[in-house]
Amino acid sequence: MKKIYSLLFFLQLVILGCSSNVIEEHRATQKIENLRMNIFSESGEKIYSVTSPYSSFNKNKLKLQLNNTTINIFNGEKIKYIIQSDESTLSNNNKLVMLKGNVKLKTLKQDDDMLMADNFIWNLEDTNYLLEGNIKFENNNIILNSSKAKLDSDNIIEFFNPVKYTFKSNNNENKYEINSENAYYNIKTGSVSFKAKDNRIRSIIYF
Repeated sequence: MKKIYSLLFFLQLVILGCSSNVIEEHRATQKIENLRMNIFSESGEKIYSVTSPYSSFNKNKLKLQLNNTTINIFNGEKIKYIIQSDESTLSNNNKLVMLKGNVKLKTLKQDDDMLMADNFIWNLEDTNYLLEGNIKFENNNIILNSSKAKLDSDNIIEFFNPVKYTFKSNNNENKYEINSENAYYNIKTGSVSFKAKDNRIRSIIYF
């Protein structure tokens, strides 16, 4: 009988301990609806803005979790890029931005340009944006596919090996393809260049 009482007492302690952890975690997490937030530099310039219909902030981890995220990245007072995703995380005092799920990056300079990926990572201390998983860049003229890409401050997207480039014809059908180790797309000029260290660039032309 003493063993039974001891077991019951132990179970009560475990349950109370678990309940306490749940309560503490609940207290540490703040739910936020219709979040609209601007992030500024130390000099007062707007770096980016973020909106989300539903989000939560963990006070202990200083991490913001957002759903259906829209982030506007600014260059001065003008929006440079608009990024949307299923979910995102802001951490390290909002200096580390990570977007996940159906990431879509659009530039206002070229209306038809669309860069898509599974994940988007941006460390504000770095001038580059990293995209990973099922990369696809598309506009009215071309399609570029790869597994990894990097967008730098000069508006050049670097696509990492392997890269598949497809040029569209006037009727929007695929005209020809080029397979390469690396490709570079200049958003400002709309030009594409290819680079291969080990393998030759292979192309397929459709007639």
